[in-house]
Amino acid sequence: MQRYVPRLANGQLVPLSWPLALYRRLNHITWPLEPSASRWAHGLDYLLAICGCLIFVLTNDAELRYLRQKQNNVDQLLTGMPTYLVLVESHLRGLYTVLHWAEQHWLMHQFYADIYIERDREPQIFKEIERQMLPSRLVAIMYLVALSGFLLVPIMCLVYRRQDFLYAMVFPFDTTPLWLFVPLLISNIWVGVIIDSMIFGETNLLGEMMMHLNARYLLLQRDLQLSVDRILAMRQRPHMAHQLRQALTELLRRNVALNHFAERLEKVYNIRVFIIFSFSSGLLCALSFKTYTNPAANYTYGMWFVSKTLELLAFGQLGSNLAHTTDLLSSMYYESKWEQVMYLSTNTCENVRLLKLVVVAIEVNAKPFYVTGLKYFRVSLIAVLKILQAAFSYFTFLTSIR
Repeated sequence: MQRYVPRLANGQLVPLSWPLALYRRLNHITWPLEPSASRWAHGLDYLLAICGCLIFVLTNDAELRYLRQKQNNVDQLLTGMPTYLVLVESHLRGLYTVLHWAEQHWLMHQFYADIYIERDREPQIFKEIERQMLPSRLVAIMYLVALSGFLLVPIMCLVYRRQDFLYAMVFPFDTTPLWLFVPLLISNIWVGVIIDSMIFGETNLLGEMMMHLNARYLLLQRDLQLSVDRILAMRQRPHMAHQLRQALTELLRRNVALNHFAERLEKVYNIRVFIIFSFSSGLLCALSFKTYTNPAANYTYGMWFVSKTLELLAFGQLGSNLAHTTDLLSSMYYESKWEQVMYLSTNTCENVRLLKLVVVAIEVNAKPFYVTGLKYFRVSLIAVLKILQAAFSYFTFLTSIR
């Protein structure tokens, strides 16, 4: 089955960053099919997604049984808590994505066709976007390293002839027969790959959408300044207000189109952002506790803790950058030297029209844009710091009762 390949407006294929290329290859649940795929391909894709959901349910049940069995032992309970929390989080995110594949595909199509900035056309801006995305790329590497710690379990099983699963699990049936153990172990590996690719893949995809959108807003500012400077330099006094009004009209159309895309982006991702932020405090608390109690034996949890922390910080920084840029849009129009143009212009009627248009532009951009989680969480550094503070409070409580 051919997975969706992003294309520019001219039909040219988009060179994906390596985390997104890996995400597209590894995750058949949250990355959509090509729209031209046959009905059989779409049907098979839904069938595979249902099978994956059932595997998640089986894994969920086994991990929950372990937690219930160890509920009187805090240390052993928290051994299985991180994997269970991230399993439930990923299950909810994956299920939501499957139910809204069409919206996800539409958003990706519009992003790469209208918002994505090509390296060849704007090399400096593209370079700056890549620089801002470096922390998210680093997070992807760290998540892969953390996953490798779990994937060592099958190798250790072969070396020491044991029957261990990747995660802390208790099944309601005997798993010692090889015809049961091997498929369950393979399902563990599959779950790990799907979850890991979903975590760093969605973070990088949403991050790129926010940063390219941010760059488009910055291009508005640059183009407005160039237009005003050109009009002032030409100094055609009877036509200056009309020329600026035309330039502002075109820029405002682009501005509104970007605002509409931002609203659609927030609508598509708000539930998933809410899920991510809701589970983060508990997950960080459990990971930090396991790392603190036995750092040598729990290096995988330590790497996971660092990865999650950096993921949230990088994600929050990208959201804050976008909010800061959109917060300056109203000032951008107000400080565009329109008053100089009106002072030099000799056309009173056009001056009035220009002033009304400037007021409209300021009102359209009166509020900064935030990606939110059901209007409860904002993707910003402030929200991330509050999550880290809550996780530290839970961690302090656990260490005090240990």
